[in-house]
Amino acid sequence: MAFKLKVTPEMEMLTDICVQNSKMDVSLYGKYDVKRGLRDINGQGVLAGLTQISNIVSSEEVDGKMQPCDGRLYYRGINIEDLSNGFLTEHRQGFEEVAYLLLFGVLPNEQQLVDFKKILASQRSLPTNFVRDVVMKAPSKDMMNTLSRSVLTLYAYDSNADDISLPNVLRQCLTLISVFPMLSVYGYHAYNHYIKGKSLYIHHPSRNLSTAENILRMLRPDKQYTQLEATILDLALVLHMEHGGGNNSTFTTHVVSSSGTDTYSAIAAALGSLKGPKHGGANIKVVKMFDDMKKNIKDWDDEDAVEDYLVKLLKKEAFDKRGLIYGMGHAVYSISDPRATIFKKFVEQLAREKGRDKDFRLYSMVEELAPKIIARERHIYKGVSANVDFYSGFVYSMLDLPLELYTPMFAIARIAGWSAHRMEELINTDKIIRPAYKNVKADELYVPLHER
Repeated sequence: MAFKLKVTPEMEMLTDICVQNSKMDVSLYGKYDVKRGLRDINGQGVLAGLTQISNIVSSEEVDGKMQPCDGRLYYRGINIEDLSNGFLTEHRQGFEEVAYLLLFGVLPNEQQLVDFKKILASQRSLPTNFVRDVVMKAPSKDMMNTLSRSVLTLYAYDSNADDISLPNVLRQCLTLISVFPMLSVYGYHAYNHYIKGKSLYIHHPSRNLSTAENILRMLRPDKQYTQLEATILDLALVLHMEHGGGNNSTFTTHVVSSSGTDTYSAIAAALGSLKGPKHGGANIKVVKMFDDMKKNIKDWDDEDAVEDYLVKLLKKEAFDKRGLIYGMGHAVYSISDPRATIFKKFVEQLAREKGRDKDFRLYSMVEELAPKIIARERHIYKGVSANVDFYSGFVYSMLDLPLELYTPMFAIARIAGWSAHRMEELINTDKIIRPAYKNVKADELYVPLHER
């Protein structure tokens, strides 16, 4: 029997009581020097830990003052641009190689990479009848919830689920890295069949293919894909694998891991964080925004018409009326997001292959116009640039990935980073993360029930 979904008048009334007695004076944050969202007045993150896994550079010291600079991202000390150029120029796919780097702190040699790929390939299987009994039952319209449920259910199939010794946690993490594509794609197929009434097909992954190739193989009815499609999807996974210890889902991994809980619970918590539209769902908003833009602009090459639409977005007169140009700006980067810079080089190639040059020109025009319009309309001069979500949604649409899989694709990539951070937390600390909250409620006397 389904839950009653209707919000009753009683619920509305109780909500009002909750708000009335829970709302706080925001000036108190300043009075007690509380960093809202663990960010200071300049938007810098409050240091809450140490990591060696990745580093984000968005400013540099010039003449004794910090100045914004072109963004740089390092995985284990290696610039992501050098890392991606390395495997791309050698015509290799990089997900498995970079996962090794994040987990173990060094790049693998040829034999180590071969052995690591074999380990991942050997783990690309689910328990007997798991797809039928777990994935296919009670399919959800939200693939992130499906993925979380599947991860938590895998706990029941693991005879050493609660063992947090490092070798066992590594085993669990490698298994999750291997099966996330299966859980995500199969979850979508179940939804597509049972809820949308489409044909059902389940393709097994191949041990001889990369993670990106297997995603396309399992997703498509004919299992076919081009090499360029696989290369760009692989690059997308690499660029989304890791982004510092302070992003919401990775910090969640650290917080939950510090409690001593099992791997499945820690990763399910990270998935819950990533599901939030302020974290993992931004590229969906970008695609929907452009769909609305294309419906409302007759000539996509008309720069004035595009500018008028962007101004309407900022004035809350277009699309979702939130006053945002999605895909523009980032919490850390200002001048440029290195992931977007790398991605764009290949987006044009894919657009040409897919016959979507017109769409690419529109994206490029918005990327050029939006920072100027935001600076003019909002008086923001710190610098605003396209972030990785600006182009990733466009890429996924060209790869014919359904919208329902956009955020799971993020998870398929980020599970490698989460795993590295979980291992780092268990290796280096033995103290539960417990920040302080200042109570600003005055003490009150208890009033007996009959006197209230």
